[in-house]
Amino acid sequence: MILYREFSKQEEIDTQYDPERGVPDFGVYARFFVKESASARHDLKCTLDVRFGPTVEETMDVFPAADPDAPILVFIHGGYWRRLSSKEFSLVARGPVALGITTVVTNYALCPKVTLPEITRQSRAAVAWLYRSEHPIIGNCNRIFVAGHSAGGHQVARLLATDWETDYGLPADVIKGGFAISGLFDLRPLRYSWLQPMLQLSEEIVRNESPQFKLPRKSAPMIATVGGDETSEFKRQSSDYVAALKGAGLSADYYEQPGKNHFTAIDGFLDQSSDLCKRVRSFIADCESRKTPG
Repeated sequence: MILYREFSKQEEIDTQYDPERGVPDFGVYARFFVKESASARHDLKCTLDVRFGPTVEETMDVFPAADPDAPILVFIHGGYWRRLSSKEFSLVARGPVALGITTVVTNYALCPKVTLPEITRQSRAAVAWLYRSEHPIIGNCNRIFVAGHSAGGHQVARLLATDWETDYGLPADVIKGGFAISGLFDLRPLRYSWLQPMLQLSEEIVRNESPQFKLPRKSAPMIATVGGDETSEFKRQSSDYVAALKGAGLSADYYEQPGKNHFTAIDGFLDQSSDLCKRVRSFIADCESRKTPG
């Protein structure tokens, strides 16, 4: 019996979708994220645990740039929606802040305490709060961009597909562009993976929360990137989604980062001169040169 595409066994799906299997020692990366994030919080000006919603998990960590008119990059962390927090991803602020980009790392409740749709709601609430907020955050709320890693990449796509006017009373282009790193856009294989007991994905959730099947009519530009050493399925997830967006007449690009795996695909955020940071800066400039999204 075929479970998904050419895969007939859970083991085959797990091999493709469990990034920890693809590296000799995941602990090396886990310790790196913790150490470098603590260092970023020590070295950079920051305001931690700013509350944007009613539940205890709905907080954001703000790393301001010096310019009060700076663009704002909202970063959504990974962890397959069921572990980690904003604190392990403070490291992503170092490069962007050095480039004059205020960086906001959001936190959210995790599965199985909440469902995936609730995580999407919390991500949307964070953007809405930022746009409306009177909190003294250094940055221009009319220059909001979103980025995310892995599960956070999925959230980037869901944010770009939001009907901000109808659902939130905000400008349709409240988000100016999205940058998804090693994202997940077709959730069907995860129902047959080791993650299912934690994620509790129903057919309805898979249908409604898979960006591949919920293409927006209009959208801000998007870039999807993956590590060159990631599995063929992680690469296909991003390339297929970009192809679908382009097929719908939307602006999207895909590229691979040579020599990077699922965990090192974001380490470029540590260095303002890295290829990743240069691409983020160019992407922001390109998006802001456009008159309208999509």
